[in-house]
Amino acid sequence: MTTMIGYARVSKADGSQVLDLQHDALGRAGVRPEHIYEDTASGRRDDRPGLTACLKALRSGDTLVIWKLDRLGRDLRHLVNLVGDLTKRCVGLKVLAGEGASIDTTTANGRLIFAIFAGLAEFERELIVERTRAGLASARARGRQGGRPFKMTLAKLRLAQAAMSDPETQVGDLCSELGISRQTLYRHVTPEGKIRPDGEKLLAQKARKIS
Repeated sequence: MTTMIGYARVSKADGSQVLDLQHDALGRAGVRPEHIYEDTASGRRDDRPGLTACLKALRSGDTLVIWKLDRLGRDLRHLVNLVGDLTKRCVGLKVLAGEGASIDTTTANGRLIFAIFAGLAEFERELIVERTRAGLASARARGRQGGRPFKMTLAKLRLAQAAMSDPETQVGDLCSELGISRQTLYRHVTPEGKIRPDGEKLLAQKARKIS
């Protein structure tokens, strides 16, 4: 049996934003209250338990209903990948309001519109790759080694060390606070807060500058 599953999200947990508007819109679209999943977290966060549970609950033939596109994806590429995965699972997506209100992948027109979004995301990715290659070639021509700079700094390393030594630290929150990825964090410190080889290299670089 086809089921409409709803997802709602607000960014703040301080009460300044509420989910009522989204719940009302999802209800009018035919989503039952017990089939609505929600999060109170930034859309940029990877660890959204409500979204994770929502995606697990979806079955072939179901439709995921959201109020606006920005409630679901972190950016265009993330959104395209997520909906691509839903399509493979034969799950539809319906957007109720905002710029993406014409998207309903259970219809031919909706699938066409989303295909345009997917094409734009691919175009954006190719532009980024092209600019990166051009930038690296230019840097090499000037005798510089190109590449992405490290996001971990000595100050962030010290904070990460102290935070990770506390068992109650939420890794996702720590990474958001420091502006680094989990991979970057775990390259520099262990889950217990001990320095790893990359962290030792950072400390050594700082020591050389001082000397």
